[in-house]
Amino acid sequence: MRFAYKFSNLLGTVYCHGNLNFTPDGNSVISPVGNRITVFDLKNNKSETLPFAICHNITCVGLSSDGNLAVLVDEEGAALLISLLSKSVLHQFHFHKPVHSVTFSPDGRKFVITKDNVALMYHAPGRRREFNAFVLDKSYYGPYDETTCIDWTDDSKCFAIGSKDMSTWVFGAQRWANLVYYSLGGHKNCIVGCFFEANSLNLYTISRDGVLCVWKCDTELAGLKSRLPKKEIAVQKLVSEGEQDEEEESKVEEIHGKANPNQQEHGGKVKYSRTAKYFFNKEGDFNNVTAAAYHKKIHLLVTGFASGIFHLHELPDFNLIHSLSISDQYIASIAINSTGDWIAFGCSGPGLLLVWEWQSESYVLKQQGHFNNMMSLAYSPDGQHLVTGGDDGKVKVWNASNGFCFVTFTEHTSSITAVTFTSNGFVVVSASLDGTVRAFDLHRYRNFRTFTAQRLVQFSCLAVDFSGEIVCAGSQDAFDVYVWSMQTGHLLDVLAGHEGPISSISFSPSKTILATASWDKKVRLWNMSESWRTRETLSLTSDVLAVVFRPDGRELAVSTLDGQMTFWDPETASQTGCIEGRHDIQMGRRQLDKITAKQAAKGKSFTSLCYSADGQSILVGGSSKYVCIYSIEEQILLKKFEISCNLSLDAMEEYLDRRKMTEFGSLALLDEGAGDGNTIDLALPGVKRGDMSSRYFKPEIRVTCLRFSPTGRSWAATTTEGLLIYSLDSTVIFDPFELDLDITTSNVRKVLWRKEFTAAIVMAFRLNEKNLIKEVLEHVPCNEIDVVCSSLPELYVEKVLQFLASALETSQHLEFYLTWTQRLLLLHGQKLKTRSETLLPMIQSLQKSIQSRFEDVSKLCDWNRYNLKYALAISQQRGLKRSVESSISDEDSDTMEPCNKQPMEDETMHI
Repeated sequence: MRFAYKFSNLLGTVYCHGNLNFTPDGNSVISPVGNRITVFDLKNNKSETLPFAICHNITCVGLSSDGNLAVLVDEEGAALLISLLSKSVLHQFHFHKPVHSVTFSPDGRKFVITKDNVALMYHAPGRRREFNAFVLDKSYYGPYDETTCIDWTDDSKCFAIGSKDMSTWVFGAQRWANLVYYSLGGHKNCIVGCFFEANSLNLYTISRDGVLCVWKCDTELAGLKSRLPKKEIAVQKLVSEGEQDEEEESKVEEIHGKANPNQQEHGGKVKYSRTAKYFFNKEGDFNNVTAAAYHKKIHLLVTGFASGIFHLHELPDFNLIHSLSISDQYIASIAINSTGDWIAFGCSGPGLLLVWEWQSESYVLKQQGHFNNMMSLAYSPDGQHLVTGGDDGKVKVWNASNGFCFVTFTEHTSSITAVTFTSNGFVVVSASLDGTVRAFDLHRYRNFRTFTAQRLVQFSCLAVDFSGEIVCAGSQDAFDVYVWSMQTGHLLDVLAGHEGPISSISFSPSKTILATASWDKKVRLWNMSESWRTRETLSLTSDVLAVVFRPDGRELAVSTLDGQMTFWDPETASQTGCIEGRHDIQMGRRQLDKITAKQAAKGKSFTSLCYSADGQSILVGGSSKYVCIYSIEEQILLKKFEISCNLSLDAMEEYLDRRKMTEFGSLALLDEGAGDGNTIDLALPGVKRGDMSSRYFKPEIRVTCLRFSPTGRSWAATTTEGLLIYSLDSTVIFDPFELDLDITTSNVRKVLWRKEFTAAIVMAFRLNEKNLIKEVLEHVPCNEIDVVCSSLPELYVEKVLQFLASALETSQHLEFYLTWTQRLLLLHGQKLKTRSETLLPMIQSLQKSIQSRFEDVSKLCDWNRYNLKYALAISQQRGLKRSVESSISDEDSDTMEPCNKQPMEDETMHI
C-alpha cells in the first residue's frame, strides 16, 4: 500500500500524430499522445490520460457511435479494443500490417479498417458475447494503391474509401442489387477526404492538390435494392442479431472491383455524375491539403493545409467563411463535434492541440507541450502546481488537478536546465544555458527579476533558500557558484573552490547550509551565516552528478558516476550509508550499440535523486526506462517502475532483434543509399536532443528529473514521452488497521445508532472502509464535534485528519469538514508538533485541499458579487428610466387635463 503508485496522468504532451475524435456529446476530445490516449474534457476543464498503453505510437483511433468503445491501432498494426467507461482493455488483435484509418458505422454494428489497398469490414464488438471481438465480415478490393480515408452514409448502407491512386470507391455494406461498387476518378493527386451528404449518396471528394469534386448520385438511399430473396433476407437479419450458426458466420465474402467497369455492368444500376469542381487558393506546392473534415448537418467543410492555414467553406456552393492560420507547420488532423460549434486541430510538428469555436471566433482550448525534451521540474509547496523547463527555452506552469498548462514564459533564449518554486509558491525561478537566471511572478505572470554574472556563463543548476531571499546557481564552464539577492537582484558573492563543472546544488531546509556538487569528485558545504565559508568538503570516488537534502535537513544524498548513492550526515561530515545502483539501472539496447544492454548499463548511473515526503526512501532515475525506489535504512530496492513500453523509442529493447540483422551487420548501421530504401537513416554524430536535419531521428528513452509531491501522494518524472505523474490508487477500499472479529459494518452502525460517536469512529477506522467512515463522521451532530474531537485517541487524530484531507477535495459539506479540521488542530495541535516531521505530508495534503476549495469558493463569490452589482445597476437604470417617463407623462397630463391629475406610485421603490 505504501508504494502502490500507479500511472495517473501524462502532462506536457497533448498531441503526437493520428486522428482526433470528439465524443458523441461533443464535450470531450480524444487525442493520441504517443502510445497512449488523452481525453480532454472541455466542459469541466480537465484532462486525463487513460492508464493503458500499446507497444508503438498510435496512428489511428476509431470511436463507436455511442462513445463507449474505441479501437486503437499502432504503427505496426497491433490493435486494442478499449472501454471508455471502465477505462480498461477488453481485447487485443493484430492486423499484421499498418492500418491507415478505422471508422465505425453510424448504427454501431460494423466498423471498417483500411490497410494496403484493402478495406476490411468487421462486426462491431459489444453487440453479443463472444470470445473473439474482431470477426471479419467482408473484404473489399479495388484500389491499386494504399487507402487513405473512410466515410459512411447516415443509414450505414454504404461506405466510401479514398486511395493514393487518385480514385474514390463506393461500396455497399450489404448485398445491393444495383450497387456493389463504384469507382470515381477526376483527381490528379491522392485523396485526402471523401464525405457523403446527409441522408444521400451524393459525395464530396478532396485531393491533396486542393481540388474539390462534387458527385451527384441518381439513386436515393431508399432506392437501393436488396439482392437476396426474402428467405435469405430473414437469415441475414438473424445474422445481424447474432442468432445464426457459427459455421455461416465464419464465411467471409470478398468483393473485387474493377477500375473501369463495362457499361453493361452499370445498366440499370447506380450512377454518379460530377456536377462541380472547385479549387482552393493554392500558393505553391507546399500548401497542399493535409487534413479535412465535414459536418453533414450544417454543411460545413474544414480543410487544413501544409502551411498551417485552415479554411471553412459552406457546401455545396463552396462559399468561404473563414481562412486563418494556427501554426507554421502542417495540420495533421481535424475533427468537428456533433453540434458543429467546435473544431479541433492537431499539429504533430509543434505538438499543438487547438479547439476553436468558429461562430464566435474564440479559443475553447489551446495547449502545446515542450517542442523538445523536458529537462527539469518542480512541485509547488502545496502540491497544486508543477513547473517544467525544456530544451526549447520555455518555462511552463501546470495545474496538477486538471492537467492543463495555464501560463508559459518564453523569455529565455536557450535550454532550461533547472526550475524551482520559492517557499511561498508565488514565484518561479529558472536557470538556463543562455547565461541568465530569471524569476517569474505567478500573480501578474511576468519576469520581474533577471540575474546575471560578470561574464557570460552557462548555468547548469539552481537552488533557492527557504526564505526565498537568496538565489544560487552553478555554472558548467566557470566552475563557480553565483549568489544573488532576490530583493535587489544584485550579485552578492561568487563561491569558488571547485575544479570541475558544477552539476548540482541544494539548500538545507532547516539550516543556512548550501551543498554544491561537482565533477571534481567533491561535495562542498557552505555556511551562509558565516559569509559563505566552506564548512565541510566531502570526497567521493567518482564524479558527482546529483546532491539533495532530506526534507528535515539531517541527511544528504549524493549520486556519483560509478552508479553509487552515498548518504552523509551534514553535521559530522560522516558517511552513514551506501547503495549500489548499477545492477538496477537495466538500460535497453540502442539501435547503434555494438555491445549488449547489460554491458552498456555498467557505465550508466542515476542522474536524478529525490527524497520521499517522509524522508525514509529515495526515488532515483537516469538514462533508463526504469525508476527505482530504495529504502534508505534497509539499503534495498523496494520497487521498480517501468515508465514506458513504447517500442517506437530508442533503447527500449533489452535484447538484440535478429530481424534487423543482415550479413553485413545491423540494419541500423547501414547507409541510407546502400540498400533498397528500407534501411534506417543514421542520426548526426553526438546528437541526443533532436535532429534538426531532415533525416530520421528516433528519440531515446530516459528520465531527466524526478520530484516527489509535498503531500507524498504522488511523484512526477520528466521523460522523453512527457511529464508522467504516478499517484497512490485511491480506489482501494479494504486496508484494515487493528481489525478484530467483532468489528463489522453492522456493529459499527449499531454503535452509531446508540450515539456513541467516538467508539463508532474508532471502529470505522479499524475496518477502514471509506464509505463507512464518511457515513459515521457525517452522522455526528455539529454541536457534538467538540466533544468527539477531545475524546479521540491520539493515534486516530492523524487518521481523521488524513481522511478529511481527501474528503475535502470532493465533498459538498465544506463547512462541516472545516469545523472538524479546525477543532482537531486546536485541541491536538501541541501533541502533533512533536511529530511534525512525519506528519508533514499529511498537513500539506490538508493544506492543498483547503486551498483548492478556497479558490473555488472565492471565484464563485466574486462571480455572484459581480452579478448582483450588474443586476442592481440594471434595476436602477430601469427605475430611473421609468421615473423619467412618468415625469414626462405627468407634465403631459398637467398640460392636457390638470383637474384629473392623480398621484402616481414610485415604481422604483418596488424594484
